[in-house]
Amino acid sequence: MFSPYLERWSLTSDGEPIITHSSRLLPVTWKGKPAMLKVATDSSEREGALLMKWWNGDGAAQVYAQEDDAVLLERAVDKYSLLEMALNGQDDEASRIMVQTAARLHAPRPAPLHDSPTLERWFRSLEPAARAHGGTFVDSWKIASDLLAAPQQLSILHGDIHHRNILDFGDRGWLAIDPKRIYGERGYDFANIFANEELPTTTDPKRLQRQLPIVSKEADIEPSRLLKWIAAYSGLSAAWFLEDGDHVSAEKPLTVARIALSELA
Repeated sequence: MFSPYLERWSLTSDGEPIITHSSRLLPVTWKGKPAMLKVATDSSEREGALLMKWWNGDGAAQVYAQEDDAVLLERAVDKYSLLEMALNGQDDEASRIMVQTAARLHAPRPAPLHDSPTLERWFRSLEPAARAHGGTFVDSWKIASDLLAAPQQLSILHGDIHHRNILDFGDRGWLAIDPKRIYGERGYDFANIFANEELPTTTDPKRLQRQLPIVSKEADIEPSRLLKWIAAYSGLSAAWFLEDGDHVSAEKPLTVARIALSELA
């Protein structure tokens, strides 16, 4: 899988392959620079590569080359991790960094990017979950429907902002990787800051209460509007877990949705 691109782009392997559900990655060097060769195995990764190319290194890792299913990306080599920060007393600062990085991605660009999937399409999994399971899913779906019917601050979105998708690129600062490419309201991109299942504190109401004014101010979004996106996104996340038959993992985002709904009440 990697060999044609190693030869075509004059790359040298610089580590072991990384296998994910949607791509194959290989650390490499290119013209003396650390880079990551990524070969997509599904359409969402291909869409993400086109979006990375459109961002042109502003708020996101630079694309050095792209062809068919393969993309050659700038690779982060510095030591700081937002997840480690969040787990070790710097949760608020990590959230600020994610919001500031997302704001760079949402900024207007000289050329448009047409035909991006919309948030309406993204949320298609939530309505059947509401019909099948009721409860919190119904509340999340109602809020999502209202948000989608009257969107604000529309932009091309990253679609998967979380602690592992914003990396430390040293002198280049904190930059995004692995976007999903969606068009919709900016508020969606900030919701997963409150729902990342890797953080044990996401189900603690005090975390949401503490971080809501921080993220709201940094993102320039009304706190109530942000709460609605948290409730909508968390319900959608739980619905995706149920689609995969993972009822245990669905409980965490459902808890986050209930916390957000309680704050809205």
